[in-house]
Amino acid sequence: MTTLPALEESALTFNDGVAILRFERDDVRNALTGTALAAEITSVCEWVNINNEVGTLVLTGNGSAFSSGGNVFDIHEKRGMFGGSPAEIQEAYRFGIQRMARAMYDIEVPTIAAINGAAIGAGFDLTCMCDIRIASDTAKLGETFVNLGIVPGDGGAWFLPRVAGLQRAAELTFSGRIIDAAEAQDIGILMEVCPAEELMTRCEELARQFASKPRHALRVSKRLLRAGQRMALPDFLDYCASLQSVCHTSEEHREAVRSMVENMRAR
Repeated sequence: MTTLPALEESALTFNDGVAILRFERDDVRNALTGTALAAEITSVCEWVNINNEVGTLVLTGNGSAFSSGGNVFDIHEKRGMFGGSPAEIQEAYRFGIQRMARAMYDIEVPTIAAINGAAIGAGFDLTCMCDIRIASDTAKLGETFVNLGIVPGDGGAWFLPRVAGLQRAAELTFSGRIIDAAEAQDIGILMEVCPAEELMTRCEELARQFASKPRHALRVSKRLLRAGQRMALPDFLDYCASLQSVCHTSEEHREAVRSMVENMRAR
């Protein structure tokens, strides 16, 4: 039995290769600041990376929101990470919510954001840190930092253009407007939109599909998708060839090919 990390403000379940992390701070609309949620997301990502039994991670919120991002009342009162000198605020971001951004980028398995409700500010950015975004038809999304006279200090200006394209990311960032699920799907931020009651069924179905694949190849495929964003093509092709040579000599590859050939011969 796999030992799950100890969590206080979120709940983690694990079954058949699929891990589901549910945020449980509906009292503050699953805010990522002033709670333990960002730290617990980081801990779960680290747990996933050292646990080869995990094939997919799904993130979702319990209650009315996926995540409202930063706690506006804390911002107003200059509490927690929003108080102190510029140097202290910088350090609070670097060793706080930015650790979550790094962990989400470094996670080695496919990630799915099951957006059950509002995903605003840093909550929206968290969805953009995932590989796949599927939302309830009642969800609202927004890159709203400019409305408060601040910028996406969690790295959202790096993630959003890679999801929506530079022009659309600029429009959403500069306007600070909130969009509904239908528009988010139309402009390519969401892969799918589901009725609220079908959201988790659909996300778990997709997660199981991913997790059913050979685990090493799945994780290496995720690594390649990340590397392709920062490497020049000649270097990337060399990297692909190196990783492919490892895959070709793995037992999971031999078993997968053997199974496919047997199925083809049985037809």
